[in-house]
Amino acid sequence: MKPKTLFRGAVIRPASGYAQATGGALRPLVKPGEARVRVGREVSGRGGKGVSVITGLPLPDADLEALATKLKKTCGAGGAVKDGKIEIQGDHRDRLVAELIKLGYEAKRSGG
Repeated sequence: MKPKTLFRGAVIRPASGYAQATGGALRPLVKPGEARVRVGREVSGRGGKGVSVITGLPLPDADLEALATKLKKTCGAGGAVKDGKIEIQGDHRDRLVAELIKLGYEAKRSGG
């Protein structure tokens, strides 16, 4: 597949850590079993209210959004995707780790 060119011959290349598949979609180079996925709890900057934070997922933003939606429904809570991290409202670490392991990620609980 020939790379796309822009004005003055600049070439569009996929972001580091991703390989371009057919159809223009970017796929992660890291397989689910090789990622260091951590599920922790944070309260800083939230007025004492805790959230479960999932870090280390090697997915593009669109796939992170889809995974976050699935995890929010599993926990019955709200949440968001910020800076490549998934935040789920409340302390659902054990449930999230179990769900991520079912999906093939080597997820571990971090923190106390």
